[in-house]
Amino acid sequence: MKKIICDDPISAAEAAADIFETQIKEKPKTVLGLSTGSTPIGLYNELVSRSKAGKIDFSNVKTFNLDEYYPIKTGHKQSYSSFMNEHLFSKTKFSNTRLLSGEASNPHDECAKFDAEIIAAGGIDLQLLGLGRNGHIGFNEPAVSYPIGSNLVDLTEDTLDANSRFFSSDETQPTQALTMGIGSIFNARQILLLITGEGKADITKKLFDGVLHTDVPACFLLLHPNVTVILDKAAAGKL
Repeated sequence: MKKIICDDPISAAEAAADIFETQIKEKPKTVLGLSTGSTPIGLYNELVSRSKAGKIDFSNVKTFNLDEYYPIKTGHKQSYSSFMNEHLFSKTKFSNTRLLSGEASNPHDECAKFDAEIIAAGGIDLQLLGLGRNGHIGFNEPAVSYPIGSNLVDLTEDTLDANSRFFSSDETQPTQALTMGIGSIFNARQILLLITGEGKADITKKLFDGVLHTDVPACFLLLHPNVTVILDKAAAGKL
């Protein structure tokens, strides 16, 4: 596991964008795994800037997103579909994107179909991840066992509390989500874990303490052969 510590979130986003740029230049038909939340916004802003400057061409890139609330309308302002359109897809030349559907009538069939499409695409070349403050990746919450493939999960109170700021008082916050499974994530050829902010310092310390904690989903990344972790100094403050 390669670790890069940057001064601040902006420099962390730039370092992450360098990895994306290198990957796409080496393989224009790259398959990307993308994530949502506040952490990758700086990275997406940087990717948009580089796209407009002609440094990155996303036109042949295929993407799969990590997760989506369930149930939720695709056009809901808090759906991850809306998030991706707002911060990345509408501002660049992506033409082949795939997100788990929060409107699927059968969530289990939707997850199986999603995994099959990843396999048909040749697998994910570069998977972007953030780190939840309880150690979750995607919406794989702390547990004693984890489904290998994409699945429907119940969100923990900690995750619901962390995400409640995105929902207004008159909106119903979903308590479940569809997420790429640990196995699906692990099958990516390269993984980029982006961690920023003082609020992630405790879980970052636990991730790097040399112990494989089975209740910290992100610890499985310690076993992957090609993981780069980019942190800012605030997130790395307790290492």
